[in-house]
Amino acid sequence: MSLHRRPLRVLAASAVLALAACSPGGSVARVGPPPTPPAAVAGLCAALHKQLPESVAGLARTRTEPESDLTAAWGGSAIVLRCGIPRPPEMLDEKQGGVDVNGVTWLLEKLDNGDFRFTTGMRLAYTQVRVDKEHATDAGMLVGLSAAVDGTVPVGIASY
Repeated sequence: MSLHRRPLRVLAASAVLALAACSPGGSVARVGPPPTPPAAVAGLCAALHKQLPESVAGLARTRTEPESDLTAAWGGSAIVLRCGIPRPPEMLDEKQGGVDVNGVTWLLEKLDNGDFRFTTGMRLAYTQVRVDKEHATDAGMLVGLSAAVDGTVPVGIASY
């Protein structure tokens, strides 16, 4: 069974992550070239971009370079969002953990450098959020992001 169909729990991530109270430097987040999704997916991402919160985990929203409706950041590059990414292969790994936050399912990955990556599942556009290890918190940090995703990206399985 793939991650798309499994219920996930907030508690799984809550036990794993901890908040570091330092604030990042820099006012611009350099984000690699934005993904180039199909037009329908890009439209969902543009709608999401307009609904994203001004702060996440106490970090203010930051301008991204290059500017794009497909990317957003908070606290410099402490938290970086990319919308419209292709389906990650990890989505099919039954051993991958995840969380469900306010009706939005997120694949949870701890990266080799200690950062965390969350990717939405069961939505018509995949949204990925990378959180650096200094600013990773419990899954509560996903509450505002989940509200924006839930309000703009319909439930379904992305074909991209």
